[in-house]
Amino acid sequence: MRQRELLIYRMENTEGGDLLEDVAKLFTAAPKAAPEDSDTERMQELFFDCAHRLLELAGSHGFYGNLWHCYLTNLLVNCENSYSMACEIRGETEGSINEAALHDIEIFKEFFDADFPSLLKTLQAEDCAMLFDYQVSRQESRVYNARICRRICTLAKELGECRTASEMKHALTDFYRDYGVGKFGLHKSFRVLHKEDGAQIVPILNIAHVKLSDLVGYENAKQKLVENTEAFVSGRKANNCLLYGDAGTGKSSSIKGIINEYYDRGLRIIEIYKHQFQDLNDVIAQIKNRNYKFIIYMDDLSFEDFEIEYKYLKAVIEGGLEKKPENVLIYATSNRRHLVREKFSDKEERQDDLHKGDTVAEKLSLVARFGVTIYFGAPDRKLFREIVRTLAERNGIRMDEEELYLQAGQWELNHGGLSGRTAQQFIDYLAGREAEE
Repeated sequence: MRQRELLIYRMENTEGGDLLEDVAKLFTAAPKAAPEDSDTERMQELFFDCAHRLLELAGSHGFYGNLWHCYLTNLLVNCENSYSMACEIRGETEGSINEAALHDIEIFKEFFDADFPSLLKTLQAEDCAMLFDYQVSRQESRVYNARICRRICTLAKELGECRTASEMKHALTDFYRDYGVGKFGLHKSFRVLHKEDGAQIVPILNIAHVKLSDLVGYENAKQKLVENTEAFVSGRKANNCLLYGDAGTGKSSSIKGIINEYYDRGLRIIEIYKHQFQDLNDVIAQIKNRNYKFIIYMDDLSFEDFEIEYKYLKAVIEGGLEKKPENVLIYATSNRRHLVREKFSDKEERQDDLHKGDTVAEKLSLVARFGVTIYFGAPDRKLFREIVRTLAERNGIRMDEEELYLQAGQWELNHGGLSGRTAQQFIDYLAGREAEE
């Protein structure tokens, strides 16, 4: 086993890379061990520890089939290096890096082709053959969504069947082109955690699979959002975007719909809160040289007049010395049009501020940095009824239309007024009541 000869697919800093080292030790030492000596016992102990880790991987990642091949494939699709990052979203690359990649994949092919039946026989562990044809009753992953999990298992089978390292390299490169590499390739949404050594971008594992078509009405608003996002993912000029308006009208749902719509074209979203704005520069530094398009998403954005975090945001959006990368946009939602709270006293003549006009301009300057602003207003009663009727049909609720509208009207009077959120809550109530009956 030649894992120490890897050039670009180095495993030292890759999660789970230590298992590769331990399996290499097994194949090096086990054939030389006598049946009853202490070395064999140590090799058996090491093997069962490796088997345990493979089973734990299957449980956490949802892998099935040949767990050893799934493990190796998971290493390859998560290893961010000069080759894999050059191929993400773009596919085949040129230059000598291909020779280095092929050299490493030849080594990985040796691991894929490892003679585990002989090893199991030597270590008297034939019962563990199920590791290489692992069946699951229900596929669940705490790490990947179901689609990515299935694709990794499928890729593992493809790589295991490849006859040459060149075939393996081609199949792996196709994966990088279609899905990307590492956490940014295998996940669509992220949040930011503040650590001692700086900002850490971590995946959000469960994001609602909302489509823009699920949002009833607001066609002009959705079209404006789609046009701006389409320009962004196509590499054309696009603007930062502010979605504002009444609560419960679908602003956040529209953002979720956008990321689900454009994930396959390399769009990713990073959610950040206003108390984390000091980490914005660190976050942007981590994503600016990747081949993906990133939306930095700020939900329910607003500031009281005593809060100064908006000044960090202003500097990042426009005005700092460093130019904002072309693969980064900022999308925000808010119930306020101007984001920063204003008071009548800001404009009163008796205000102590000698330059009261500057105070007002300072508070308005943040929203001016969003080139696209989209209004989501509360629906009128006609649109509210249309939303209720459509949601009822989608949920299989059968009720006389007039009775449906009557109950919906009574519901909205006691639950926040006319809005898409109120309509969804009403339909959830009806669906739950029907299920109980």
